[in-house]
Amino acid sequence: MSADVVPPQAPNLYDAEPIPAAAMAEIERLLATGDLFRYTAPEGAPVARLESEFAALMGVRYALAVSSCSAALFLALQALDLAPGARVLVPAFTFAAVPSAVVHAGCVPVLVEVDDSLRVDMADFAAKLEGAAAVMISHMRGHTSDMDAIMALCDARGIPVIEDAAHSLGTTWGGRKIGTIGKIGAFSFQSYKLVNAGEGGMFVTDDPELAARAVIMSGAYEYNWKKHPGLQNSYHLWQNRLPLYNMRMQNLSAAVIRPQLPLVAARVAQGRANHDQMADVLNATPHFAVPPALGPEERAPDSIQFRLVGDWSDDQARRFEAASKRRGAAAQVFGLSPDNARAFWNWKFLGDTPDLPKTRTMLMRTCDLRLPARLQSGDIAFLADALICAAEEARAAA
Repeated sequence: MSADVVPPQAPNLYDAEPIPAAAMAEIERLLATGDLFRYTAPEGAPVARLESEFAALMGVRYALAVSSCSAALFLALQALDLAPGARVLVPAFTFAAVPSAVVHAGCVPVLVEVDDSLRVDMADFAAKLEGAAAVMISHMRGHTSDMDAIMALCDARGIPVIEDAAHSLGTTWGGRKIGTIGKIGAFSFQSYKLVNAGEGGMFVTDDPELAARAVIMSGAYEYNWKKHPGLQNSYHLWQNRLPLYNMRMQNLSAAVIRPQLPLVAARVAQGRANHDQMADVLNATPHFAVPPALGPEERAPDSIQFRLVGDWSDDQARRFEAASKRRGAAAQVFGLSPDNARAFWNWKFLGDTPDLPKTRTMLMRTCDLRLPARLQSGDIAFLADALICAAEEARAAA
């Protein structure tokens, strides 16, 4: 077998979660009617029903379906009506779309250190909070920062918190659902998330004025806001006073998402079992360390992150990447890729990035591996063994 050929028994880590048959049937029905736009479809259209069902699932008052999680984050900032140039704290370990949303909203991202736990460094967070207009906390790869400490600091200063929960549908913190602790939560239905719609997002809040503003700006032009329940006085107030960004979800996406919501709990349980099985194996070796969950955190992982333990050179880490890919468990070190969108120094659109030594050190030796919930115990055992063998090979070559 060629050195570049992945073993045939290696599980496929790239396929997204399957689409239920019920979604296929609804898509056929929608295509036959042509009712794809949420505001021209009959009452009870898929998008409206999805919003109601997602709000019930999360235990929030308002849910707005939009085109992506990035759109939800942007609308969150716009709904808060922040002044141009307002400072918004963002973890330095996140996806490039998060600081991009801040830039799109005319605000300034202030990057906060993230340590080896893959969570916000609370000392740096507290030091940079003074003068901030908002906080956009990313639960990156499903790792929840200390929400008790974050909310205490922000509440004391009247600073609103937006939760980027793109990776955290199903995660809880002290029994509360992630995405519902801050003022606004944003979720993703992109294909590599727990619920797969290709693209799509959700904005959630308990604040009626923020909900009304977001609905209008998402693209509820003229009197389309009447198709959203409640808040009629607020909608009437904001109509034509806010810009329209046309970030609506369309009915086909909602039809794909709705049958997956009842599957979330089972996918969370399987994803957690997969993650914890692999974490136990990797932590038992001298090569790797998987960051543990914080005390109040019940995770819903669809990937695993682990640190290379000991004195690894860049060349050794690259050899590990290559060997893991060859063995069918293609782990990626965040900081070694010249264009990885999760490495803050690659965010050239921000101009000169600050010196963030803790985050840089973490990214240069932290690995990332997708673990879809559909994997089984045997798949996890295969992947863990492949990673261990790849590490031994990379270290021996030195």
